[in-house]
Amino acid sequence: MSELRASKITVELPVFEVQGRSLRKRVAALGRRNAMAESAEGAVVVRALSDVSFHLTRGDRLGLIGQNGAGKSTLLRVLSGIYKPTAGVLARTGKTVPLLDITLGLDEHSTGRQNIRLRGLFLGMHPELIRDREDDIAAFSELGDYLDMPVRTYSTGMRMRLAFSISMAVQADILLLDEVLGVGDSAFQEKAKARLHEVASGSGIVVLALHSSPAIMEMCNKALWLDRGSVRMLGDSHEVVRAYDDFMHPRPAA
Repeated sequence: MSELRASKITVELPVFEVQGRSLRKRVAALGRRNAMAESAEGAVVVRALSDVSFHLTRGDRLGLIGQNGAGKSTLLRVLSGIYKPTAGVLARTGKTVPLLDITLGLDEHSTGRQNIRLRGLFLGMHPELIRDREDDIAAFSELGDYLDMPVRTYSTGMRMRLAFSISMAVQADILLLDEVLGVGDSAFQEKAKARLHEVASGSGIVVLALHSSPAIMEMCNKALWLDRGSVRMLGDSHEVVRAYDDFMHPRPAA
């Protein structure tokens, strides 16, 4: 049984050591999209999320949309347990696997093949499952002989391909993803999109943030539009994405 329920989730992030008007201007950009206040101790407090609520059950795929700074990554961190809500209640049923930084856990000095095992363990995979999927991960990455070379010799694109290939081998009841499709060239991205769809189909609940409206509509049955940390719209993915796109790209008056 997979279930994810967020009830009036609010997150306030203090920004310490911000003193004086000139220094406060450096964090003023945060206030353009999210509310800013000042605590009793004089620290700047940014309200990153405000009264966010939704309920997901097995089979739901929720796409997060919104402008940069709207709170998408913050919400994913709350759902994964990295951030604790300032207010509200979060209830999760099932194994939650966050893939918020797919390169996290890669060891620069180990080979690509060794990293398949290391990062697999880091993601909570059983050693036997890692062994069973090692050849498939290696083939999907398209790194060939480079898999037996240290990761420090890899280009950025090669690292991303390795990290993505490993991450897509996970098994989860609740899968959290943050912008995981920016890997490799266009051909590899199409393959990555298909693999992501396959993994999402095997998970109970998926919550993902993507800047691609077509991908959100294709992969998700629901969408959540965040604006300055608040819910602007929640519902059918096609309806929400169309409303968001119309807002971002208004049609000229006849």
